[in-house]
Amino acid sequence: MEIKVRLFATLREGRGKELMISLDDHPTTQMIIDQLNIKKEDVAILLINGRDGALDRVLEKTDVVSLFPPVGGG
Repeated sequence: MEIKVRLFATLREGRGKELMISLDDHPTTQMIIDQLNIKKEDVAILLINGRDGALDRVLEKTDVVSLFPPVGGG
């Protein structure tokens, strides 16, 4: 199954802005960040179809996952 993934800010570095990730049946968002070699603590906001998501959520092929890193500044 392929899932559309959108990456933002520093998570795009070396990966791109939008990807199609191939995963086995019953994929979760945790599987996506594992496949992309992203540390769990590097994901501050996780959205599925524009709504709050969870790492253990089982995804459907029509889902769009958006990952945002922590933002600093001041």
